[in-house]
Parts: sequence; C-alpha cells; structure tokens
Amino acid sequence: MPTVRTLTLVDVALPRPGVLSNAVLVVGASLLTALAAQVTVPVPWSPVPINGQTFVVLLSGAVLGARRAFLAQALYLAEGALGLPVFAAGGAGAATFAGPTAGYLFAFPLAAALTGALAERGWDRHFGTMLVAMLVGSTVVFALGLAVLAGFVPSDRLLAAGLYPFIPGDIVKATLAALAFPAAWRWARSHGSASGA
Repeated sequence: MPTVRTLTLVDVALPRPGVLSNAVLVVGASLLTALAAQVTVPVPWSPVPINGQTFVVLLSGAVLGARRAFLAQALYLAEGALGLPVFAAGGAGAATFAGPTAGYLFAFPLAAALTGALAERGWDRHFGTMLVAMLVGSTVVFALGLAVLAGFVPSDRLLAAGLYPFIPGDIVKATLAALAFPAAWRWARSHGSASGA
C-alpha cells in the first residue's frame, strides 16, 4: 500500500520553492549544522565532544524533508572535507573522516533523511511520533558512530565514550522538538496554511 507524502513545515512556508529557494534551504541547513558544531563541550574521557550538531541534523530533516535534508548534510560533510572549519571546534579536512568521530559524521545525511521521511509521513504532527522520530534519527547516529569509534577505544569503554554521556541531552532535545513541532503545526492550521495535513 503506497504511503502518501504529507507536507513538512518548509512546504507550508514555501509552497512552491524553485531551484534557488531549495538551494538556499540546503546551504542554510549546512551552515546551521556548522554553527552548532562550534558549541562544544569536551568529554574528558572521550574523543567525541558534546555539541548541538545532532540536534540541527535531525531538525533539518523534520523541517526540510528527506531529500533536502540529505543534501544539506552531505554538503556539510563536503565543506569540511574541502577544508572549511565546520566540524566540532573548528575542525576540518578529509583526515577527519579517518578519525574517531567519522562514524557520527557519516551518519548525518542518513539520520536527517530518515527523520525527514518520517516527517513527510506526518510524524511531526504529534508529540509521541515526533519524539520517536527524533530518537530514531539519534539511533542511526549512535549506531554508525559507535561502529567507527570501536576502532579507537577499548571495547569496555566504548559506551562510556560514545553513548552514555550523550543520552540525557538527546532526550531533552528530542522532547523539545516533540513539543515544538506539533505546536507549530497547530499554529499553521489555525492560520489556514496546512492543507496537506
């Protein structure tokens, strides 16, 4: 049975975006990801810092939808690979993709696309489903991140280095998104602009 694609919030704001509008959205989301990466809290026992990056990655999916969010995060990775200081704490360069945080980075386009695909199916309209969508996206990031990090830290320290410190923040961020998106949709409906609901 085919799944009907619904609108995302950006589809409501820009009902018929052209090539230029879509390009601005993609570039803008990549730059927001870069800015969030600079808000960094080091974890002393881990090569993986705490930052706002993943939150922006998942929000880009929920706002932009799967395709644009995937492109935005792929562009973000390309910017870093080309030497722009867009990674955490101003990191840059292709060598980052051979380091301990590479798995998290590689997961960004996939996690954004998955969250976007769920939003396109209406998961961003209700608290419970939006919360699940955000946590599913986070799971993708952690799964790939830990898979690569396992080559850099001992197995008995892997979860302490790459998962446990980040769970509380991810739950808070997922909850905030799960509160904000349904509220945004209620506002859109009250103003008569969410006809694709």
